[in-house]
Formats: sequence, C-alpha cells, structure tokens
Amino acid sequence: MLAEWRYFRLPWRYAHGRIIVAGGISIHAVDVASGRPAQGLRVEIWRVDPDSLRIADGRLGANGVLDHAVAQGAGVTAGEYEVLFHLGEFFGERDGFLTVTPFRFRIKNVDEHFHLPLKFTRWGYSLFRGA
Repeated sequence: MLAEWRYFRLPWRYAHGRIIVAGGISIHAVDVASGRPAQGLRVEIWRVDPDSLRIADGRLGANGVLDHAVAQGAGVTAGEYEVLFHLGEFFGERDGFLTVTPFRFRIKNVDEHFHLPLKFTRWGYSLFRGA
C-alpha cells in the first residue's frame, strides 16, 4: 500500500519540519446560461511582473477545470499575474461580445492557493478569488 503513495499527487509539501499546503493557481469555469462546465475553454496564465512569462496554457476539461501543474504551484512565484480567458473562441463567434477576458491579481505568499472560479454567459462574467 505505501508503494502506491508515490503515484498520488497531493497539493502539499514538507518544509521546516511540518506539512504545508502548496500554493498554486487553479481555474474552474461554468457557462451559467447553459448550466454546464466550460469544457474546451482556452486559458492562459501569465506572470507579468517582475518579468513576463506564460506559465500555463491549456483547455479546461469536462469538469471545467484546468488540469495543469500550476494548480500544484509549478512556476508560481511572488509577483503580479494575469489570467486570460478566451471566451470569444469558446463561443465560436467572430462578432461576439466578449473576446478575451483578463483577470489581474498579485501573489505575495506563494504558499497560499489561489482558486479562480469564473461564471460567465455570452454577455458578461463574474470572477473572484474563491476558497
């Protein structure tokens, strides 16, 4: 049984003699007009300060979640970040209302987890730091 633990990814790390919940940035998106997870929505995560570096780029799975190592803290350092939600691509309209929806925030403590739930329609969105 213990041999199997090495294959189980936990969002924690061991530091200073104790277990610490790992930081990271997780994304969960729902199209509230249809009541469905935003499967296929393209999301980019950029660190924009102190340097400009894309740390994640992917599409949300069937559950509306970005399955990427950034959720466990890979590549996350202190600084300012921008997440880009490609809603225009998601709806497949060249003349749609929303195109790319940005969300900027700052991370001071990399041990904290930043969960970003996005709820949206063709015409608007709600985005915040969740629990």
